[in-house]
Amino acid sequence: MIAVRGVGIRQGGFALTDITFSVPTGSYAVLTGPTGCGKTTLLECLAGLRTPTAGTITLAGRDVTALPPAARNVGYVPQDAAVFTHLTVRENLAFALSVRKRPRAEVDGRVKELAGQLGLTGLLNRRAVGLSGGEAQRVALGRALAFRPPVLLLDEPLNALDQATAERLMAVLGALRETTVLHVTHNPVEAEATAGVRLRLGGGRLL
Repeated sequence: MIAVRGVGIRQGGFALTDITFSVPTGSYAVLTGPTGCGKTTLLECLAGLRTPTAGTITLAGRDVTALPPAARNVGYVPQDAAVFTHLTVRENLAFALSVRKRPRAEVDGRVKELAGQLGLTGLLNRRAVGLSGGEAQRVALGRALAFRPPVLLLDEPLNALDQATAERLMAVLGALRETTVLHVTHNPVEAEATAGVRLRLGGGRLL
């Protein structure tokens, strides 16, 4: 579950005020709104990358308002993908499981599964530096999904992809059952295709 209660965020002259919403466990929510309305800012607040000026954030039953990003146990895909370029694609996909000290067989099996789902099998041994935008986005999504997070935060995850690849990833995301997802997009077609819960920001508030 994602529960946001009375959250305020201020950045220079921009502010979000009294943001309140909830996404039930296992639901797929899409957050839309015009460019510059604060969608990414709100997502970064949930991920722990920004500190709210007011309110509380509860993720998977825990109040995480004051916790650092690493302690929130969420999967997060930023808009710029942000892959680890010094690692191979395989090592990127394995990263979250490796730092959690999962058995090697489990890590290898999960990496193989994700690579197949995301069309990355042929890239596994390649360094992540120099990937195309679409390839990097798929690697970032796989890295976030690897440890089966209870909450997944996605910032324009399909933005750099061609239509066929975007449809493939929407099928992967649509098959998630135990993960609560908040997906930011400016694309109304994408929102309609994926959303179980629809949220919209505008004028510094949730509409």
